[in-house]
Formats: sequence, C-alpha cells, structure tokens
Amino acid sequence: MSTPAPAASDAALAALRGDLAAASFTVDGVADLFGDLATQALYREQAVPARRAVEAAVGGSAPAGWDPRATLARLFLLGGQVPRAALDAALPATGTDGLLRAGLAVAAGAGDDDAVRAAVDLAPYTATDASGDVSWWLASDLGELARGGAIATDHVLGAGGASLTLAQVTMRDPVGRVLDLGTGCGIQALHAHRHAGSVVGTDISARALAFARLNAGLNLGDSGAFDLRLGSMLEPVAGERFDLVVSNPPFVITPHSGAAGRAVHDALGDFEYRDGGRAGDDLVRDLVTHVGAVLAPGGTAQLLGNWEHRRGEPWQDRVGAWLDASGLDGWVIQRELLDPAEYAETWIRDGGTTPDRDPAGWAAAYGAWLDDFASRDVEAIGFGIVTLRRPEGAATLRRTEEHTGSVRQPLGAHLAASLAAHAWLAARSDADLLDAHLEVAPDVTEERYLTPGMPDPNVVVIRQGDGLGRGVHASTALAALVGACDGELAVGQIAGAIAALFDVDAAAVRAELLPAVRGLVRDGFLRPA
Repeated sequence: MSTPAPAASDAALAALRGDLAAASFTVDGVADLFGDLATQALYREQAVPARRAVEAAVGGSAPAGWDPRATLARLFLLGGQVPRAALDAALPATGTDGLLRAGLAVAAGAGDDDAVRAAVDLAPYTATDASGDVSWWLASDLGELARGGAIATDHVLGAGGASLTLAQVTMRDPVGRVLDLGTGCGIQALHAHRHAGSVVGTDISARALAFARLNAGLNLGDSGAFDLRLGSMLEPVAGERFDLVVSNPPFVITPHSGAAGRAVHDALGDFEYRDGGRAGDDLVRDLVTHVGAVLAPGGTAQLLGNWEHRRGEPWQDRVGAWLDASGLDGWVIQRELLDPAEYAETWIRDGGTTPDRDPAGWAAAYGAWLDDFASRDVEAIGFGIVTLRRPEGAATLRRTEEHTGSVRQPLGAHLAASLAAHAWLAARSDADLLDAHLEVAPDVTEERYLTPGMPDPNVVVIRQGDGLGRGVHASTALAALVGACDGELAVGQIAGAIAALFDVDAAAVRAELLPAVRGLVRDGFLRPA
C-alpha cells in the first residue's frame, strides 16, 4: 500500500533545495562519499558496499555531527533509518518536521534519537541533453531496494534508463507548446521546460501528477510550472496542438486477457507506470497512428516503445504500416531485441517477483507471458525510439532501421540535424544536388584497409564519430568525392573531375555517386557549406 502522495509549498521546497545543495547531496557528492566500487554496485541494485561506506563516514560520531551526505544517502537512497538529530543537522532550514509535513518522511517520535525513515525516494539527478547539462533532485516512490520488498501497483517511477534515453534523444530546438504524455514524476517535463514556452503533462495517475508538481516546485521554484492533467493517452488534450510531444508511455507488453492475464494479475498486479492495459503492442501502435491529431504543422513527436516481431512478418513492415497509417514523417530506430523468455524475466523481476522469493508466482507469471506471446506467434520483442513529424505537405520520410551498437549521447541534436537534412534533400532534384556545395562534417574520419604489400586499399570506410556512429563502405570514387568536399567546388564539378581522373563516363559517375551523396547528407556525413 502506498503512502499519501507528497505535497509542499514552493517556499518549503525552496528551503529544501537550499539544504540539499548545501549538504552536497548531488550526484558527484554522493559518488565521492561512496567511492567508485560502491557507486557502481548501487547502479546494479547492490547496496552493501554503499551501506558500508555510509557507516565508515558516520563512524562513532554523535548524530548531530554526521556527514550530511551520509545522513541523506542512508535515508533516501538506501532505505535506512536516521536519528532526528542527524536529519535536523543535515537539513537545517527544513528539519525533520518539514519533511514530515511534506510527506517525504515518517518518524517514530519527536525525540532527537527517534528514528526517521523515508516515505519517498529523493535522489540527485544529473544528465546532459541537447540543450546542455542539468542537475536536479527528483522525488518518486521508493524502489524495491529501499522498501525492502515489492513495489506497489500505483508506484511512481523515478528517472530510470528509459527516461534518460528519451531525455537524451529528444530534440531541444526552442518551441512553443510541449506535451509530456505519461509524465510520471515529471522528468521529461523538467527537460522540456528549458526550451518551451509552456509544458502540459498528462497521466492516468493522480499520484504521478502530485510527484510532478512537487518536482517542479523543488527544481524550478514553481509547483505550477506545468499544466498537469489527469487522463488517459491523448484524451486530456483532445483538440489542442503542440509543437513537440514526448512520451515514455506504459509500453510494456503484458498479458491482459484470458487465463494468461489472470495469472499475471494474480502474481504481480497491474503496474500503472508500465502496463497500458492493452493487448500486445496495441498501445504503441495507437499512439503512433493517432498522435498526429495533436501535432501542429511541423510539430514533432518522440517516444519510446516496444513492438512484437511476429513469425513470417518483418518488423520493419509491421511498424512501417503504423507509420503509413499515421500520415506523418516517421523514423524508427530499434535499439534492443529480446526473446520472449528474456522479456518475461525482465518484467517479472521489475515487479519485485523472483524465483527465490515466490516460486509459484514466478512460474505462473512466466508461463502466462510465454503463452501470451505464443498466441500471436511472437518470436522477439524490439525496443526503440520513434520520431514522428507532421510535414507541411505530404509525408516523405519512412525509415525503419536497427542500431544496437553504441551511440554518442545526447542524440537529440543529431536527430534534429538529420530531419533537417531530409527536408533539404526532399526539396532538391538531382540537378540541384549537383549544383550544391557540400563540406565534410568535423566528426567524420576515413579508414583504409590494405592487404600487406598491396599499394591500394581494398576497403575504405567513411566513419561518423558523432550521432549513431555509422560506417559507410565507400567506393574509390565516393571516397574521392568526400575527400574533396570542402565547400569550394560543387558536387557536379567534383564528380566531373573524378570521371576525368579515372577516364570513365561522367554520366555513369554521377549516377553512381548521387544516391550515395544523398545518404551521406541525410545521415550527417556531408552538409551544405
């Protein structure tokens, strides 16, 4: 059962913000307290090294003399109890009573030695998005490690890996209105607030909206900074238009019908933050196909999602059909792929059930997930990034690709540049492209592979250091063209010079090079001078 959602005045949150900063309760401050070993272990949900580091920092000192970082880390990050005297010293302007009034902590009594424990997770957060660095504090519900048990079904998630991914891939051009669909604790709204005129956040959970409101007050000084609305999917904003929609929706594919649905519900419950209550990947499909209704002309939607790989149907065709139905420009990048068993294991553990803790519940949920996937011939489940844009005219972009390797985050600026390049190319014929003056992007390098003893390379790779880190195998002619693109000569002039150098037909060289040049411009290897 969850505790009541937290709430506090902006003045109280300003005092807390000042206390947290003065205590160096930041990502760097906590990492310095824990040390590398404990910090890395905590990322793996292993708290023993961090608890040992806290105990070493506290030593035998009186509670009022504890390192404030140790007090706050023990309380909020590790699920431990602290004496009132230690907490009053760590947060002098707020005090234990201030945390109690805000619903952030609970106390056993009013004495200096009485124990206080956290009612919520309050963690320092740092990230780099396409607008630059941020450093905040995020309140959310206590995780399994701090609770010492399974999470509640109305759990409000903090900033996990998916949240950080979405924040980093989101384009950060200045915009008017932003919609954060499924705002949760408000992390995407906080990022959007830095480059938007206004931000609307929606969620089916009133508890999530309370956390988003508190986080706005804690970090922006204004708990009313976001227009927060209760409701499902696009219903709270029907008839409105936004320049940017971001969403980390409840995309987890969970059995919801028949015997499989009952088995999962009985074993795990239904978690609001991850389960959209829809069969298969219908929720993501519907969001892709309907989000255009709230996009302003030229507006963009960026979201995360899962999709099923079904036997006999390439995932690119299946998801591509969603893009076709949307009427929008669409670009899908698949970043991960799990088989049905891996997927079931991931999300059963996420709900706090393990084979050791609840063997019967684990087995029932596991079998139900496998049965549900088998009913639709699902062979694998993809996870990735969906970028949609409402074009001024007809949609011209439909791109589905897999990229499971490392990327250079934040990716948002790269995605924005690629969309701009696509629009630039769509407006230019081959004749226009031959007249264009291009230059090589500064992150591009060339790799040459030679057989020992041979004078010429047998493989040339044009490599991108930024963005998706693509590598393109280049012919001799293409490598020569890229090497000559310094903005001085037009593409057609360079192609003509290459044809003359190799004594080949100029029209044939142009026909070979122009499609490749379009691809290199689209992906950011080459750009207009």
